[in-house]
Amino acid sequence: MTSPHTGSLSRRMMFIAAGWIVILLSLGGFALDRTLNGLVQRNFDDQLSYMLNAMVASAEIDQYGEIYFNRPLGDQRFLEPNSGLYWQITGKGHEDFPSRSLWDRTLQVHAAHTDNQPHAYNSNQFATEPLRVMERSIYLPGSKTKWWFVVAQSRSVVDEQITQIRAILWWSFLVLGLGLFLMAGLQTWYGLGPLRRVRLAIKRLRTTGTNRVTEPLPLEVQPLVEELNALLAHTEKQAEEARTHAGNLAHALKTPLTVVMNAATAKAPDLSDTVIREAAVMRRQVDHHLARARAVGRRAVGHSRASVGESVEAVLRAVTRLYEKTRFDLDGNREVEVAIERQDLDEILGNLIENAAKYGGGSVFVTIDPDPKSGPCEIWIEDDGMGIPDEERVRIFDRGARLDTGKPGTGLGLAIVRDVAEIYGGSVELAESEDLGGLLVKLRLPRVRA
Repeated sequence: MTSPHTGSLSRRMMFIAAGWIVILLSLGGFALDRTLNGLVQRNFDDQLSYMLNAMVASAEIDQYGEIYFNRPLGDQRFLEPNSGLYWQITGKGHEDFPSRSLWDRTLQVHAAHTDNQPHAYNSNQFATEPLRVMERSIYLPGSKTKWWFVVAQSRSVVDEQITQIRAILWWSFLVLGLGLFLMAGLQTWYGLGPLRRVRLAIKRLRTTGTNRVTEPLPLEVQPLVEELNALLAHTEKQAEEARTHAGNLAHALKTPLTVVMNAATAKAPDLSDTVIREAAVMRRQVDHHLARARAVGRRAVGHSRASVGESVEAVLRAVTRLYEKTRFDLDGNREVEVAIERQDLDEILGNLIENAAKYGGGSVFVTIDPDPKSGPCEIWIEDDGMGIPDEERVRIFDRGARLDTGKPGTGLGLAIVRDVAEIYGGSVELAESEDLGGLLVKLRLPRVRA
């Protein structure tokens, strides 16, 4: 069955790269096209302005009030009919003074306004020949007439230059875009190479039986590899714990089963009593290992958190009904939270508080987080009983160990407390209570970080 996915990372990166390439090249091409076209147009207008200034500089008024040139204009195209370069001088009340290149045509002049400076514009007054026109109005010495100096040139030359420039830009940017897209593809393939190496390394884990990824990888991928190795170590630890639990349970059940089997084989007269006794032993062992297995399973889920105050108050309400003559006191920070499942915290506190009430002298004092700091959260359970001698404080955590056999119990309570606390990274320590004189149990559990 194919695992669900969100698409190809390579295609996503290529799509983003292609989008940016198209956008940037389009914007760059548009800006460059406008710039180059503007340069060509300005150069074209500069030539027209030079010709217009030459016309003004050469123009004079004769004795009849008509305009003439005191020297011919230098460009030969003004003398060739329909050459594409034209000039014309127009004055109200005077005949137009055109260049020979106009032949039988006339440039249209809008004389209703005044242009003290050269004014350039495009014109389609010649149906087969679009023009770029520059004109200026001026009063010449010795004349009261406003003369219009007009020079025009076919736009075919500048349009051809712009077309060539755009063709060069188009092909250049096309090749550049393809090159950038190819480079983006190579970059994506090379950049995602470490992920392929991680995949191959994981494949080798499955096929060769290795338990770690040790291949050197880039810094960006190294956290992923470290988390993978941590997950493998966690899984390996869980598997080892499961094997250990199974072995311990098998070993613990082996002796009672052997006793029951021998008694049944020998047809012992106390067989029923033997079966009941050994069945109780087996049940205690099964309960103990089931408690450990549940704690390990809940720890594997992660993100565990429980309120110590709520858990202690719930346990005290239950234990108070069993030990009505015992006085229970609670103090400390009830808002603190620890990284443990609420069910496991209730089981730990239930064992410890019930033991304090059972073996104490009538007073139990619970303190939550007596010394707040950045380390683990401490929970103190004190009683006013006989306490436990120093030499017995280690042995009392063994399965089945009991110092007072006169009271009911299985001897598994403290063993379960220690095992479950250690599963969550905590600990249990026994000491002497300075206030009550009995036993002081210091339970340490990892604090939930804000």
